[in-house]
Amino acid sequence: MPEFAAALTRAGVDALWVSRPENVRYVTGFTSPEDGKALLTPQGAVLYTDARYTEQARLESSAEQFIARPPATLEHAAERVRGLRVGFEADALTVAALDDLRRFWPDATLVPTTGILETLRLIKTPDEIERIRQAQRIADEAFAAVRPLIRAGAVERDIEFAIEGEMRKRGARGWAHGFIVAGGERGALPHGHASDRVLQDGELVTVDIGAVYDGYVSDMTRTVRVGEVSAELRRIYHAVLEAEEAAIRAVRPGVRAADLDTLARDILTGHGLGEAFAHSLGHGVGLAVHEGPSLRGTSDDVLEPGMVITIEPGAYLPGLGGVRIEDLVLVTEDGYEVLSTSPKEPV
Repeated sequence: MPEFAAALTRAGVDALWVSRPENVRYVTGFTSPEDGKALLTPQGAVLYTDARYTEQARLESSAEQFIARPPATLEHAAERVRGLRVGFEADALTVAALDDLRRFWPDATLVPTTGILETLRLIKTPDEIERIRQAQRIADEAFAAVRPLIRAGAVERDIEFAIEGEMRKRGARGWAHGFIVAGGERGALPHGHASDRVLQDGELVTVDIGAVYDGYVSDMTRTVRVGEVSAELRRIYHAVLEAEEAAIRAVRPGVRAADLDTLARDILTGHGLGEAFAHSLGHGVGLAVHEGPSLRGTSDDVLEPGMVITIEPGAYLPGLGGVRIEDLVLVTEDGYEVLSTSPKEPV
């Protein structure tokens, strides 16, 4: 594909050894990329996998294929890379695997690279966007089905299991990440995965979920109340909601991702919650649940049409609880479209 050839040229390499699973899938279409590698050249991609996947690879991928296990795969690729500058994904290749490349490819110049394919993946095609929509639809429908179970006396882990079941029934093929179900004081844990804790009346519960549909993922968080909550928890909830909705309204092509983070952070700071916002505003979503662009204060990324991002400010107060509200947002030609439809309940 022309974009692959141009990306290699920009990176100053003649070929790229692809080992990150989502990138293997991106360049070959192979849906078991954790058991595959790819060699990308200006002429196209070669998919390397083993005999368990001979028929699957034939059906799924139009790339040239070589079916074998290492070291035969590396010996085959050695003929293709002789005399070339070959990039490898420095943040996805183990030291042992790099040693193997050096041993089997003595006539190639190996070059550490980062972000070659990730840069291409920033802008989603209409087909990719549709798959992300479907993943988000599954998550929204599953959350709606399970929401009545989030009440006093329920166990966090039971809620997690119920969400998993509802997603499976709706076509999910996996989870974007480990689900977060964190009630009461555990809401102060940004990654408070479901536990055996029993939910109590008068607390907030943070639920962060994402489905996988045809390889693409969704990501959404809602914080809901169990019974009547305190005035302080209501204040925190509405401060986070204000920051989230203001950041969404500011999404459009040409906006610096760092400026969105600053906008939301300044609002929370104005409510005395700046120090309680312990992470960046969001991230890109696609084949991986965390990919570019990065919506953090130090980011150089600029929004473009076709990017799919999360907007997810939060406030976490040890001993009290926490709030995070997260929407999945598509950057359009003239603004944005919110893909997540689960209501943000009044608290």
